[in-house]
Amino acid sequence: MARTTTTRTGTSVPSGGPGKGKGREDRPRDLRASVALLWGEQEQPTRGPKPSLTPARIAEAAVALADAEGLEAVSMSKVAAGFEVSAMALYRYVPGKAELVELMVESVSAERPDLSSAGPGWREAITAWARVMLGVYRAHPWLLSAVAMRRQVMGPNQLGWLDAALAALEPTGLTAAQRHQVFLLIVGQVRALAQQSADFDPEHDREWGRLTGELLDRHAARFPALTRAIADGAFGAPADDPLAVGLELILDGVQALIDREDGAGPGADR
Repeated sequence: MARTTTTRTGTSVPSGGPGKGKGREDRPRDLRASVALLWGEQEQPTRGPKPSLTPARIAEAAVALADAEGLEAVSMSKVAAGFEVSAMALYRYVPGKAELVELMVESVSAERPDLSSAGPGWREAITAWARVMLGVYRAHPWLLSAVAMRRQVMGPNQLGWLDAALAALEPTGLTAAQRHQVFLLIVGQVRALAQQSADFDPEHDREWGRLTGELLDRHAARFPALTRAIADGAFGAPADDPLAVGLELILDGVQALIDREDGAGPGADR
């Protein structure tokens, strides 16, 4: 998704044994080539047969594979097999696994979300943005491992999402740096909920609850606050809309920051 701090995961597969040189995935990355690939700015060949594949088609096939089997199942050879070509044939279009995952993330990001009908205020707009983003993560759980917290090349779709979020926050009057920090908080909340959904296993959850309950029955005196919280329903049924709960807390904090900044204007006591 559109974020300012992202990375992609790739694998390194040597092409031979010791002394036989480096494989495709061991090569130093050329980030300029990644930019050209994500933005469709590669130089097109002027001679030879018309390419039978495109980076977009390859990314679409890889996304389908990841949706079905997880990101770890995606490899250049497995994607190539779906097109009945060799893995080497795919390197004509995509330099390697890392770039393929970047294309996959760009592909599922689609176009920037339309927030025009979200509501009149910045809270409604950024809430709508977060809901659409959570929907993308839930539709493609592998995104959680494909996108992590480090700066990386981003395509136009991902930057469109970032632009939409920052535009939604502009009416707050906060500084650009503050809006970016709010954006990161919201992205973190969305990712946390998506991770919970991806990890949830009802049977494991029931067993965890049973075992934890037994432990606390025996050791309640060692953990009094936790015991009281459980007794008061802290770990009961989850909220009907956990995103709304988390966002309300975050956005209430943003509003408090706005109010504080407004009260610290010219002539105000600091």
